[in-house]
Amino acid sequence: MSDFGVPEPANLSDLSGGEPPVAETSVRLALPAEANAIGEIQVAAWRAAYAGLLPADVLADLNPAQFAAQWRAALIAPGEARNRVMVALAGRTLVGFAAITASDDPDADSQYDALIAELAVQPEATRAGHGSRLLNAVVDTVRADGFRRVTVWINSTDDVSRAFYTDAGWAPDTAHRELDLYGDGSVRIKQIRLHTDPAAEA
Repeated sequence: MSDFGVPEPANLSDLSGGEPPVAETSVRLALPAEANAIGEIQVAAWRAAYAGLLPADVLADLNPAQFAAQWRAALIAPGEARNRVMVALAGRTLVGFAAITASDDPDADSQYDALIAELAVQPEATRAGHGSRLLNAVVDTVRADGFRRVTVWINSTDDVSRAFYTDAGWAPDTAHRELDLYGDGSVRIKQIRLHTDPAAEA
């Protein structure tokens, strides 16, 4: 089960004579003030994940500030209550995040199908369990929100992500899509969809 990093009482530092203790690792809902860190992580993760798939100049031009502005707006006004952004922390340092929303796939029922729109961990912080903690928190959250299925799209050539999800009990379904980066067919990225039943993960 996930550690949602419940804050310590405000006066704990007065009792201990120092700073409140901080969990070594935790997962909790994101705050608007963390949008800059989320933008930085997303750009770093995309540059690692899409190296060799997207042109180098496209990856170099990714702007963390632009991503941060979008995340800040989403965190301040998330729209539907089930739109959530969760963050993974190592101590007080934000090292990963996941964004959950109702799925808008053509074959989905938005009442019961959730989508992981993004799950990313700072490349330097991978293989430390942060991704698994985020994924567990996502499954716990969508189950509590009444979703019956949760899906994620990954690049068809991304064996690392495929193994990450399948090792956690996820499986591919028959859905696939092709992203046309520029709209002219010059850069296409094939993706496959994986899914799990949140109730089965309980």
